[in-house]
Amino acid sequence: MTLQTISQLALTCKDQKVTEDWYSRNFGFRRARVAALPDGKEIIFIKMADSCFYLELFAADEANPLPDPKNDGPSYPGFRHLAFKVNDVDSKLAEISSLDITLGPLDFDAFIPGWRTVWIRDPDGRIVEISHGFQDE
Repeated sequence: MTLQTISQLALTCKDQKVTEDWYSRNFGFRRARVAALPDGKEIIFIKMADSCFYLELFAADEANPLPDPKNDGPSYPGFRHLAFKVNDVDSKLAEISSLDITLGPLDFDAFIPGWRTVWIRDPDGRIVEISHGFQDE
């Protein structure tokens, strides 16, 4: 059996609706389904346009015990950041509501010609990378 694709990333959210709205408005996600759980909570599935990739949004039951990550994400083992490719970083930044830049924009021409990246914070404090120009060798 072979892996077909990455299907989803589960996010625990301070407010599921705020997180859903932010990813929908800024990255084109749309609600795909809501699963009601026996305890009265729900999981909201939002789907990236024209893909098979979902964000699965869970409600937080407790506060984050760690400080919000900085720059391009935490350097300890775990989830560092979620990244999106765009046609133009600067144009995308101009479109994003509630913009909180944590690092950049930076040009990485010394590594890959044309590669430009910026890191921002989502409503829950997670780091999100936005880049253009990355090419495989």
